[in-house]
Amino acid sequence: MPFLRSSGILLHPTSLPGPFGMGDLGPAAYEFVDFLTETGQQIWQVLPLGPTGHGNSPYMSYSAMAGNHLLISLELLRDRGLLDQSDLDAFPNLSHDWVDFDAVFPAKLALLEKAAETFQSHLDDETRAAYGRFCEEHAFWLDDYALFMALKRAHQGASWTTWDPAIAHREPDAIATWHEKLATVIGYHKYFQFEFHRQWADLKTYTNERHIQIVGDMPIYVAHDSVDVWAFPDNFMVDPETLEPSEMAGVPPDYFSETGQLWGNPTYRWDELEKRGFRWWLQRLKALLDYVDLIRIDHFRGFQAYWAVPQGETTAMNGEWIEAPGEAFFNAVRDEFGSLPILAEDLGVITPEVEALRDQFDFPGMKILQFAFGSDHMNPYLPFNYVRNCVVYTGTHDNDTTVGWFAQASDYERDRVLRYLGGISPDGIHWDLMRLALTSIANQAIIPLQDLLGLGSNARMNTPGKSAGNWGWRYRPEMLTWQVRDHLRELTRLCGRAPLHWYSG
Repeated sequence: MPFLRSSGILLHPTSLPGPFGMGDLGPAAYEFVDFLTETGQQIWQVLPLGPTGHGNSPYMSYSAMAGNHLLISLELLRDRGLLDQSDLDAFPNLSHDWVDFDAVFPAKLALLEKAAETFQSHLDDETRAAYGRFCEEHAFWLDDYALFMALKRAHQGASWTTWDPAIAHREPDAIATWHEKLATVIGYHKYFQFEFHRQWADLKTYTNERHIQIVGDMPIYVAHDSVDVWAFPDNFMVDPETLEPSEMAGVPPDYFSETGQLWGNPTYRWDELEKRGFRWWLQRLKALLDYVDLIRIDHFRGFQAYWAVPQGETTAMNGEWIEAPGEAFFNAVRDEFGSLPILAEDLGVITPEVEALRDQFDFPGMKILQFAFGSDHMNPYLPFNYVRNCVVYTGTHDNDTTVGWFAQASDYERDRVLRYLGGISPDGIHWDLMRLALTSIANQAIIPLQDLLGLGSNARMNTPGKSAGNWGWRYRPEMLTWQVRDHLRELTRLCGRAPLHWYSG
């Protein structure tokens, strides 16, 4: 699909400011959209929005289709009469600079459950009907998800593979017994999803009315400890006896790792998925498109061929490439949705076959400026090697901030940066790389908010391979100074990335 020249900001909602320990869908989110509008941005990119599991990573979610209930705004619940101001006043005083997930989760969950009880006991006819429609329209994933989350709680968070075999294998009698036993908690989680959806829908409408598109992120794989694998085991390479992955996802050894990367997610049974017309995948995309306007597919190359590692391996060395039905899949997506609102994360070692699949469907690929200076003039991340149909970033959530990256860059990289730019401007390296991104021919330029603010490595969102201490960065509202706003607005206008009406008259 065609994309107009534009720019935007990468910021996950958990990084928004606010008084409740982590960002949410309340007033600060609307203020951030106002900031995007004021500065001429037309894209807001977020990370996966699902309920987070291990390590609080958005890429290890308990569901590929549900929303993260921790993003529900307590202030909006108060405004709807579902909480009292005294509830909000009693919330623990937590950091405004970093998310302490272990402290936020119990404090917020207690208030969400109180709101759920108030909701159930004060349903008017209109809201009851809306709630009923929501549960019916989303039953494909919602019923299993609510039961799964209730079961996780009943088993103190243990992986579903360790549950009693009857419920782990979803035997009908066990399902019925646990449904009855956990009815209250199941109701909580259905309400949480209803509330998340209506808060997010209101925010998305507000965003779209200001001609800003939301770019969401979809990991190609799902977590093994997820409702998706528990409820649809036939879609995945799972050992029917041990329930562990019989074939695990990852990437082979390369320049960066002698043993490769073993992610542990089960790979797909693509033959079975294709026989069923990719129904689960189409439902997954439909659920995500309720949240976002465009989808960035993480590890796009896995739709052409994926690295599969047998059960029992402890590294990714002894895997093999297996071809995936990417062409058939994307044709099915186009038949279902009429268009393909997809961006392809095509980073790493990409083969001609992967590029052909990307280009066959006109998916924009990604260009990362922090990768541009480590080799010679043939480097594909140098702006003079771009095509228009791509998205350029200074860095992503997995990169260090630009300031942090430049401070730790090799002498070779720093020399090439200095010679390419002609020196570092008084504005700083972060503005220089932002200027390079915005002046490029790439149709889209997206900047992590940390780079806009010129922050160092302590503001990094994620360090791949680091098991703890990620995903917690937040900004304070006073960081978006009038100088930052003016500079971004004028640079966006100068580079032809502002809304078209800015240039008329």
